[in-house]
Amino acid sequence: MSVSLGPFMTCFVTILILTGYVHFIMKRNSALFRGTIKIVFGVIAVILLRMMVPINFPFTKTIYSSKLLIGLGNIVYANVYGDREILVSDLLLWLWISVAVILLIRYFHKRLKVRQYLEQYIIKGGNPLVGEVEIGGAKNAALAILAAAIMTDETVQIDNLPDVNDVNVMLEAIEGIGAMVQRIDRHTVKINGSTIGDFNIEYDYIKKIRASYYLLGALLGKYKRAEVALPGGCNIGSRPIDQHLKGFRALGADVDIEHGKIVAEAEKLRGTHLYFDVVTVGATINVMMAAAMSEGLTIMENVAKEPHVVDVANFLNSMGANIRGAGTDVIKIRGVRSLHKTEYSIIPDQIEAGTFMFAAAATKGDVTVLNVIPKHLDATISKLVDIGCEVEEFDDAVRVVAKKRLRCTQVKTLPYPGYPTDMQPQIGVALALAKGTSTITESIFENRFKYLGELARMGAQVKVEGNSATIEGVERFSAARVSAPDLRAGAALCIAGLAAEGITIVDDIVYIQRGYERFEEKLRGLGAMIERVSSEKEIQKFKLKVG
Repeated sequence: MSVSLGPFMTCFVTILILTGYVHFIMKRNSALFRGTIKIVFGVIAVILLRMMVPINFPFTKTIYSSKLLIGLGNIVYANVYGDREILVSDLLLWLWISVAVILLIRYFHKRLKVRQYLEQYIIKGGNPLVGEVEIGGAKNAALAILAAAIMTDETVQIDNLPDVNDVNVMLEAIEGIGAMVQRIDRHTVKINGSTIGDFNIEYDYIKKIRASYYLLGALLGKYKRAEVALPGGCNIGSRPIDQHLKGFRALGADVDIEHGKIVAEAEKLRGTHLYFDVVTVGATINVMMAAAMSEGLTIMENVAKEPHVVDVANFLNSMGANIRGAGTDVIKIRGVRSLHKTEYSIIPDQIEAGTFMFAAAATKGDVTVLNVIPKHLDATISKLVDIGCEVEEFDDAVRVVAKKRLRCTQVKTLPYPGYPTDMQPQIGVALALAKGTSTITESIFENRFKYLGELARMGAQVKVEGNSATIEGVERFSAARVSAPDLRAGAALCIAGLAAEGITIVDDIVYIQRGYERFEEKLRGLGAMIERVSSEKEIQKFKLKVG
């Protein structure tokens, strides 16, 4: 018996190459992102060629086998299945192929997930936005409503669901604790919470979306027990959860923070009279959900009045809850023993609508936002009028027209019905193009001004002191490469790119994808020149296309 060194050397070299490449993959080395998958395909092609073509390479050398090699050969080429002549070597080959296929599938799956963090928006500015755009369901309402949907053992159908990353992560979190989730289409889902067997919401979900903490109130209300990791989310400032804990304790729950988790438990929840120290949307919704299945009457004062608070209350009422006063300063909740199935449609997203309205203002465009509730946009409309836009309201639509240069104004963010903090970056971009000096006072989140540093790279003249920003308007922006610091700021920087001269690249758009569905597609429908790219090749292709 003889052994050929050709196949041995070929396999040895290829294994070394593949091992090294896998090392880069596992370590997420930048070489992976700069390289190409062609390396892997090339190596696989060499292996397949060597297996199919019975040739020896010039360095092939014949050696005589020792007894050990002869023994190993006899084992490898032994018949393991009678007359069918299935050899050990065949089994090993198929095992190798199967493992290789599984690893490649896992690699491509991981690569697709990593790719979204590498994606960018490339924008050619200078075109006014003109046309109509349909607004989707409210993300902030959807997240809380999805959490509340598990509070019944019957099936709940939710319509007008925005297809955004935050919503998809929330659905994964709900599935992760055992609930049945059936996605009917992009905007419709059915949820049944009767199969829930886990009350622990892991950090992986919380770190992606802060609103996962709504599952704390939902689980505590239904099961009287919940464990949720301390929340993360966009870095826009301190967002303490002390009012959430205060509310749960007032209802009779024992609440502790252990090993980075909020652990809440109660034999029973009892109605109470609660006054929030500060107006907080999250605590209002969370405590409202828990109180909906408590014993007796709960009165909550100094509560948030945002439209999505009202929407969550309406959703719970459609399941049999008894909640009155949502949208006012005082909410009264009469606890019920159980909730039942429902079919519910989420309200339109006022922040998405406002974003497109300010995009019209900044680009001197003419945009009509469809599928909106104009009343929810009162504060936004008021500021658009202040800065010189023409605004026309319809039953379920609002038209914004900007024919001339914008005027300066003063803005202070406040809880609803005041000017929303989520709309502050969008008006900031518009004011940076307005004639005169404007001021913005941020009274909700202290880190909302991060985007102004990026805007300054595009020529904006801004000065930030504490919670106040002074903006001296310029005639136009110059294109630059900027990075989205958070969800709303990312959308605002895209607006800036649309109003700028030249080509703007916006990095870290994963933030934008958290809260805006088909953002670039909707902008293109209004005449914007914007593409989502993930490589230098795609950037160059866009530049050639737009000239």
